[in-house]
Amino acid sequence: MKFYFPDSQDLVSPTYDFINDEYSPHRVRQRDDVYAHQAVTPIPYDGILVSKAVVDGSMKGAGKYSAPQRARFYRLGVRNFFRLPETCATIGDCGAFNYIDEERPPYEVDEVLDFYGRCGFDAGISIDHIIFGYLPDDSDAAPEEAWINRQQISLDLAQDFIDATHATGARFQPVGAAQGWGPASYAHSVQELQKMGYQRIALGGMVPLKSHEILACLRAIDTVRTPRTELHLLGINRVESMEQFARHGVTSFDSTSVFRQAFMDDRNNYHTATDAYTAIRVPQVDGNPALKRLILSGSVSQAQAITAERACLRALREFDRGETPLEDVLTALQTYESLVLGPKKKSYLELYERTLSDAPWRTCPCALCKKHGIEIAIFRGSERNKRRGFHNLTVLEAKMRSLTFG
Repeated sequence: MKFYFPDSQDLVSPTYDFINDEYSPHRVRQRDDVYAHQAVTPIPYDGILVSKAVVDGSMKGAGKYSAPQRARFYRLGVRNFFRLPETCATIGDCGAFNYIDEERPPYEVDEVLDFYGRCGFDAGISIDHIIFGYLPDDSDAAPEEAWINRQQISLDLAQDFIDATHATGARFQPVGAAQGWGPASYAHSVQELQKMGYQRIALGGMVPLKSHEILACLRAIDTVRTPRTELHLLGINRVESMEQFARHGVTSFDSTSVFRQAFMDDRNNYHTATDAYTAIRVPQVDGNPALKRLILSGSVSQAQAITAERACLRALREFDRGETPLEDVLTALQTYESLVLGPKKKSYLELYERTLSDAPWRTCPCALCKKHGIEIAIFRGSERNKRRGFHNLTVLEAKMRSLTFG
């Protein structure tokens, strides 16, 4: 089972100064900052997925790449741009989430073909149009007309895409995108894509589905899937179900979920093999919008906030060195939390106590935890938060390695 990490230009600076919270004056982002596959060992994924919408933009506006980054991506190609080792595979897609509200995808087959070919991808997924809806096969409800139309659009574009790869002698593997709204409709898409000649098929639109619903679709697909057809799950990370998925032809998946949980989840920010912990929120006084508003309104003293912020960081670092008891750290955190959150919002102190008591970073084998210690468990700015996301990727990689597929 291969795991692909979707790119969104997530890098960290190796020279970032955590004590003073500042970058090196000599730092050049595109030259010096590193990706997860450069920051941790072993590499926490088997490959990366890059969306055309992320690089080039879409109907929603500009992508994640600046104009110079985009030009450099096309000039260097995907492998050199990301400084990928030979063991890392690459797959491209169109980023259908970015144009979900449009009647038709905004891209033509020839421009997608050019994106995959010029940038040197190992594999490229056909243009698809997401269907967000699910009907089990025993449902009496009829599918919406828009779902049927989107499935047909995806199949028509898949036919044009594979025809174009043959006509142009494309060097990347064409991957057909299957869309559906239930087991039978997904099976229909897979069957049609196989008739076109696809030997690798990506199943899209399944992110909202529960694991048992995905399995129901996979079982239906089994009735039409040929032994040589490999399936890829787009945007799906269900480690607890991966062994079952593998028995139904799934050989790869992609997801950003464990990375994003590091800074998007309310509680499960720092992962371990068997658990998840809440990162300790110590927002920067000059970087927290809610706190800045309170300061500007006169409700909170800026000097008081800065003093409380520094006291938290000092106490956390002293705790990690065994110089300050847990109770003193919690007192400092409570003081700052009362300023940031105010009296009406929920407190995280009980969760922080658990995180600090267990101190999971002390026993973590990953290079980031060994190097940064408690800093990686502090919820504060992108440098710490993304490193914690990279750490979560190493945990996922280890979990996947421990599974038995067959």
